[in-house]
Amino acid sequence: MTPAARVAVAIEVLDAYLAGSPAEKALTNWARRSRFAGSGDRAAIRDHVFGALRNRLSFAALGGGETGRGLMIGQLRAEGQDPTAVFTGEGHAPTALTAEEQALPDSEMPEAVALDCPAWLLPRLKASLNDDFAPVMRLMKDRAPVFLRVNTRKASRDDVQSTLLAEGIETRPHPLSDKALEATSNQRRIKNSAPFQNGLVALQDAASQFVADHVPLDGRTRILDYCAGGGGKALAFATRGAGEVIAHDIDFHRMSDIPDRAKRAGARIALAATDDLTAKSPFDVVFCDAPCSGSGAWRRSPEAKWALSEARLAELTTTQASILDQAAEHVVPDGTLAYATCSLLHDENRGQIDSFLERAPGWGLQTDYRLTPLDGGDGFYLALLTRGTAQQ
Repeated sequence: MTPAARVAVAIEVLDAYLAGSPAEKALTNWARRSRFAGSGDRAAIRDHVFGALRNRLSFAALGGGETGRGLMIGQLRAEGQDPTAVFTGEGHAPTALTAEEQALPDSEMPEAVALDCPAWLLPRLKASLNDDFAPVMRLMKDRAPVFLRVNTRKASRDDVQSTLLAEGIETRPHPLSDKALEATSNQRRIKNSAPFQNGLVALQDAASQFVADHVPLDGRTRILDYCAGGGGKALAFATRGAGEVIAHDIDFHRMSDIPDRAKRAGARIALAATDDLTAKSPFDVVFCDAPCSGSGAWRRSPEAKWALSEARLAELTTTQASILDQAAEHVVPDGTLAYATCSLLHDENRGQIDSFLERAPGWGLQTDYRLTPLDGGDGFYLALLTRGTAQQ
């Protein structure tokens, strides 16, 4: 496919998204209808689509409207390209620009538009991030780095780097975790590489690894991953050498991949349904990676930025409060309750902890951490709570 034909397909996919289809579904539907397209074509089209979603407001302003066509015109202009060279109408290229589309916007973008921030969230994010607001939002306009977590039970980080390099995958260590590698080339080869297939590495954001590293555990610790989902954190705990790792999720089927992932990593993780927790309690550590807005990971999931609403955020904060209350019941008297989100919003982070401490006077905050994309990975928050600790 020509570069112009790829742009034409991206317009089609973006129009399907704007009409209500999830972007992944729209991409998959196009790929099934277009067996002629190679892997390079599919990757380039995907990059166009998700680049446009990260920059939906600013590209629309540059391109003359929030349509697939407008977003792609805006993307080309943002990249310093002349859209008339692509929009020619020749072959499979998009039709030529109209006179209105050729006219460049003559007014400065509002802050929310320039930074691709939903207008209703702008004051909340400013209050949460303070001076970091604009730098963080500018980083959110770009693609996220790809990180790997090295399974140090099987190999050292240096040895894994060498093994990956032999398969053409270049990496470099990342300071957020002594197990973290940032893949700097051929990221799409990772899942088919021998180190991935053999459990030497797993895909996990560096900030997520930081969170897992800072949850206290040793070889005797019984830890409950209360909202385990696909089990990334549970695997990190198991490969760190916890005494026993129990994974739980209110939707048991979300954990269906954990047994295979644990086997590949040479780790042991037991699964527990909600009805089983009372019998297995109490635990030395209960870790809650709570459902959240995902605002710290908008580079990876840009659709979530535009799907979030005030009503949905209110639902999430109610759920988070309930999870903290329920999880606290499963901690031994001198144990640790760890709460984490991949959110940048105060309401989901320290605000949630302060509210919990008001209604749970026996608990105190030992320490908390806030990471933003300025630290290199996704945005994350972690609070470690114990009974009887003075509130910070």
